[in-house]
Amino acid sequence: MRVWHAIGRQLGNPQGLAGAIMGRMMRLANDRPTRLAVAAMGVKQGDSILDMGFGPGHAIELIAATARVVHGIDQSDAMLLQASCRNRKAIAEKRVTLATGSFATLPYPNDWFDGILASNVAYFWHDEHAILSEIRRVLKPGGRLCIYVTDAATMKHWRFADGHTHRHIDAGQLTDMLLHAGFDPGHIDVQSVPVTRRINGIVAVAYAKDRMDLQALTRI
Repeated sequence: MRVWHAIGRQLGNPQGLAGAIMGRMMRLANDRPTRLAVAAMGVKQGDSILDMGFGPGHAIELIAATARVVHGIDQSDAMLLQASCRNRKAIAEKRVTLATGSFATLPYPNDWFDGILASNVAYFWHDEHAILSEIRRVLKPGGRLCIYVTDAATMKHWRFADGHTHRHIDAGQLTDMLLHAGFDPGHIDVQSVPVTRRINGIVAVAYAKDRMDLQALTRI
């Protein structure tokens, strides 16, 4: 059990040599989820995008092919190294900027991003309300948040992803999370997506309300 728990902890925050190995495994295992999430977000030319929890940097690479500029933040130094190597050309061209930091205190100005991607990281959000508040703060009015998680019904069978290291999330919980965070209830789309024959994922796309709507909400 300790081995599985250690694997789960590394998935949440890869560290050292084991974390570097985990990052390479994540790149392979998460290829389809990453592509599904990036496609769902619908990156446009001219967009400024944030990838929260960029891991080995695959989504950064996909997004940078279209977006004007891509920022990434992750808590793992091991993932910063891998993602930087993978995206060295775009970093040199100043189209990609990567950093380590906390999701609960994002180092970006208000209304900065057209889109935010959070793929395979919501399981580890211990301060969900603070993180979602920060996401709303840095999203432009009408900006979009795209979240990918593996469905709780699939994850409950994975010994490395028990409740000690991973929060299990289903479609209803993800919808409630976005509603409580103040995203526009008329523009929240949560869909189940097949990853493999035995793995189901959930992709959610939610749009931020404009500032007038948010101000009205705070007066209720």
